[in-house]
Amino acid sequence: MNEVVHAVQHEVDHHLEHEKGHGGHTPQAHGEVNNNKKIALLIAVIALFLAFSETLGKSAQTVGIELNIKASDTWNFFQAKTIRQTSLRTAAEAMTLQVPFAVNDEAKAAMTKQIETWRATVARYDSDPKEGDGRKELMAKAQKFEHDRDLAMARYHNYEFASAAYQIGIVLASASVLTGMLVLAYSAAGLGIVGLIFSGLGLFAPELPHQIMAMFMGGGGH
Repeated sequence: MNEVVHAVQHEVDHHLEHEKGHGGHTPQAHGEVNNNKKIALLIAVIALFLAFSETLGKSAQTVGIELNIKASDTWNFFQAKTIRQTSLRTAAEAMTLQVPFAVNDEAKAAMTKQIETWRATVARYDSDPKEGDGRKELMAKAQKFEHDRDLAMARYHNYEFASAAYQIGIVLASASVLTGMLVLAYSAAGLGIVGLIFSGLGLFAPELPHQIMAMFMGGGGH
């Protein structure tokens, strides 16, 4: 889409230069030149907002990717802890069954001590507030990473919608210069406002569009 926008803008610049070269001494021509100047200003403003939305969108996308990697790594650590915990729990239960058959009290005491050590490790694997790497703590971290990732991607999608609105607005405004149809310029201004709305949502309420869509889809199910 950016290539199309640049091509249309280039054509508009050429058209405006052509008008300057030929002058515009009649009232009608003078009015058209004034309108084209206003539309050119509109294009410049929309292009400015487009640059902001694309920069913010790229930043949000990068943050979302980084958080997704962190969430994945944390869940992998959680899974590894779960596997080790299950192995130790199974070993402790198996040794518990062997304790009554120990050859002497010394062996029984050693086995009992080992069982207690394994069970303490199992409990630490389940929750370790001090180190922050127990299964409960890891689950909370992974879920926080996922929530922040979803928030960042919601911002990204809003900025993408805003960029699309700005780009189409630039194309319509440029077409208005070339064709003299002011309705296209008004449509471009309207799309600029739509872009601003999505940009604002990206900044302040990125999840609102999804919530509204989910509400309507949920209501439709009944």
